[in-house]
Amino acid sequence: MTNTVTNPEDKILIDLSKSQAKFQFSWQVIFTILMFIFMYLPIFVLGFYSFNKSKYSAGWEGFTLQWYIKLFEDTRILTALQNSLTVAICAVMVSAVIGTLMAVGLAKYKFRGKSLYLGVSYLPLIVPDIAIAVATLVFLTALAIRLSLWTIIAAHIVFCLAYVGLVVSTRLADLDPCLEEAALDLGATPVAAFIKILLPQLLPGIASGCLLAFVLSMDDFLIASFTSGSGTTTLPMEIFSRIRTGVKPDINALSVILILASGLIAIVGEFLRIRSDKKS
Repeated sequence: MTNTVTNPEDKILIDLSKSQAKFQFSWQVIFTILMFIFMYLPIFVLGFYSFNKSKYSAGWEGFTLQWYIKLFEDTRILTALQNSLTVAICAVMVSAVIGTLMAVGLAKYKFRGKSLYLGVSYLPLIVPDIAIAVATLVFLTALAIRLSLWTIIAAHIVFCLAYVGLVVSTRLADLDPCLEEAALDLGATPVAAFIKILLPQLLPGIASGCLLAFVLSMDDFLIASFTSGSGTTTLPMEIFSRIRTGVKPDINALSVILILASGLIAIVGEFLRIRSDKKS
């Protein structure tokens, strides 16, 4: 018969591990749960009523998909969606090129007035949308430019440029400058070093900035409403015009689709970030 001697220190460690394994509720946990409920419960209610047969969402009358079918047959919604996609894609494409070059230039070159230019470039990030909308409208009116879809695109380029430039500059700060310097020492031209060395490393940041700018452009209402001409309507403007008399189930269905699309874009952006971190 063998006697096992238990070390007192081992007993203390076992007791500590057991006490740490127990989940303890605290006011921080309760507050976090309440905040998540406050943020996401309206989204679940919105999705729930998008399948309701009732036209007025006052009470549950049965499950149906007719509002989603009706949504894809609505020509006004489809036209507004087409306009929003045109504005967002054009604004993001222009902002991707100019914003990348702006971020690289500000990071690599020194010139007089650089600090002032840096502050002005990122000013749309902190200026309220209503101020940008009014200023753009006054500027277009002073130049006697006719409001149309292209004026919305020009106005969206202004704030999309700042977001793309900010994300690319953040990515640029994490890169090793020795790789580009080595390419220059080996005889590559500055343009070739930028295209073959720097640009591939910046692609994840460019893609993330473009996704962010795309979502913000699709979501914009104030700037588009101030700079749009007669007969030009984007999706947020169309939604706002319909909910003045009450929220209809087809708008609930449209909102659910937009939420799912935004979530998909966020997943793609996170995937690009994770893949970029693994490569680095």
